[in-house]
Amino acid sequence: MSKLDQVLILDPPSDLKFKGPFTDVVTSNLKLRNPSDRRVCFKVKTTAPRRYCVRPNSGVIDPGATVVISVMLQPFEYDPNEKSKHKFMVQTIFAPPNVSDMDSLWKDAKPDELMDSKLRCVFEMPSENDRVNDVEVARAVPVMNLARAEPTSTTSPAAVAADDAEVKRVQEKCRRLQAEVNKLTEENRQLKDDVNKLRKMPRSDHMTANSTNLVGREHTIAYLPSLLVVLAAIFIGFFSGKFIL
Repeated sequence: MSKLDQVLILDPPSDLKFKGPFTDVVTSNLKLRNPSDRRVCFKVKTTAPRRYCVRPNSGVIDPGATVVISVMLQPFEYDPNEKSKHKFMVQTIFAPPNVSDMDSLWKDAKPDELMDSKLRCVFEMPSENDRVNDVEVARAVPVMNLARAEPTSTTSPAAVAADDAEVKRVQEKCRRLQAEVNKLTEENRQLKDDVNKLRKMPRSDHMTANSTNLVGREHTIAYLPSLLVVLAAIFIGFFSGKFIL
């Protein structure tokens, strides 16, 4: 008895094409359609099982149904001068009415009950036009994302006006703090000049007491500008963070 013709319709029918680069997993899909009125069991075999991952690699297709097989080629160093000798075979058999043990079904199947189709693996590297198109798509994606994000970042005019008023108040406070710092700095410089003059004059008990008081005031005032600068920095940082957030 002659061998049965393949009952399933394969897409693609003869070649499984894999498009590089092959530095990562490359997937090619194979569609199996059952045009008959009977359930059909299938399994997929390959001459290079270590190079491919097939999901699903076996199963049952109901009448009129279609199954998509994902054939995943593992990464490898591509040599354009080396021709691919990898092949796949889709083997099928009509399912019995009450099939449960698939392993026994295939093991006990008679050769004249089996149907098969063979496919050749073809490796293709992307052309220059494909590379240019990929670059253009990669550049267009951020622009599209930006365009989508713009509507969510808009604010009402009232909110913008309130923020501007708050910024002006902060700026005014900063200017006042800066004026205080400048004033205290000037007083500090004046006190230093007075202390230097007292140090050059002849010492007496009265002068010593005065100079001591001035030196004490000098140290007290010297810390004030630094303290105000720190407070101003904290104040500005707090409001700046508020507006950025």
